[in-house]
Amino acid sequence: MQMNDNWTTTPVTADLVRGAYEVEHTEHGVLPHRLPARARAQCSDAQLAMAESQPAGVRLVFRTRATVIELDALRTKMAYKGAPPRPDGVYDLLVDGRLAAQAGVTGGNVQMMDMTTGTRENRPGPVGTVRFTGLPDRIKDVEIWLPYNEITELVALRTDAPVESAPDSGRKVWLHHGSSISHGSDAASPSTTWPALAASLGGVELMNLGLSGSALLDPFTARALRDTPADLISVKIGINIVNADLMRLRAFAPAVHGFLDTIREGHPNAPLLVVSPIYCAIHEDTPGPSVPDFSNLNAGRLQFVAAGEPAERVAGKLTLNVIRDELARVVKQRAAEDPHLYYLDGRDLYGEADFAELPLPDQLHPDAATHRRMGDRFNALAFGTDGPLALPARDRP
Repeated sequence: MQMNDNWTTTPVTADLVRGAYEVEHTEHGVLPHRLPARARAQCSDAQLAMAESQPAGVRLVFRTRATVIELDALRTKMAYKGAPPRPDGVYDLLVDGRLAAQAGVTGGNVQMMDMTTGTRENRPGPVGTVRFTGLPDRIKDVEIWLPYNEITELVALRTDAPVESAPDSGRKVWLHHGSSISHGSDAASPSTTWPALAASLGGVELMNLGLSGSALLDPFTARALRDTPADLISVKIGINIVNADLMRLRAFAPAVHGFLDTIREGHPNAPLLVVSPIYCAIHEDTPGPSVPDFSNLNAGRLQFVAAGEPAERVAGKLTLNVIRDELARVVKQRAAEDPHLYYLDGRDLYGEADFAELPLPDQLHPDAATHRRMGDRFNALAFGTDGPLALPARDRP
């Protein structure tokens, strides 16, 4: 690392962090969390712990005239025994709202998971540095979007000019909850996940509560949504319920009602959009669980298959088509007394024709091109002039 006698070191404090529910002080620095400590204490699931501490949609935001920025960070990267290595996380640097540079960090910890046994092994590693140079020598608003796929402890921020907190953008806050698809898998970078793209196009401030593998109608997640300040809210429900084979039809609709009831306790009049699952061929009419297909590893890509049987639907097992029908029914029922509640069929974001053109590489998760398509479509359908989350004309970009 090149040393500079004129470095300004700025503590990474909560006022520089956007998109996190709270930050935890660790032995290395600060760790952004997307669920509050009370919620984290109510669930010992390792998948949820990993997902909520991966900073999807979290960014450092500040104003500076610095031409060089360095960020020390300790990453924790996931790896799966017997599977190809996961891509390294990407840091996106935006200057005055435009992508200016991308970089990554080396070193860090590795959390090795054996999917056949469910066991995890932690392998420690050193702090790394991400460096951006050649930035314009003028006062500018800077955003550093953190990798959505790596737990990231922020250790130190150095610049060759002082840093100050950026002023409030004045944009409406969009709070979104969903599965790994909303979390970001497998987008090209953190500012190009479909929610990040939709937020940019729609001119809103994103708070992304997409939780990989963990959009399971948990009460503590509903309370986090309830307690998060927001102007516009969307919840994308369904695929993880099928992935995990978590509940039966009898339990599903009451759980959705309870989830929405809790959100409404904190946001009684905010536009609230319920989004059903995008098209996923393996689970349209076949229940879960979703399981890895290790026979395809020689092709260099992990694939997933549905382990349920279509005949099990008569016993109440859930498929995506069943879930869509139930969500549409629940929203229609509630909308009679809740004029700010809306429904969007996820296949309008990515449907069967899209699957034929842009198939899901692992049968569950969209690629970078599909994230861009979904972001464009959500912007048009939700934030567009007649959309359920449409902004007043004075607030549109």
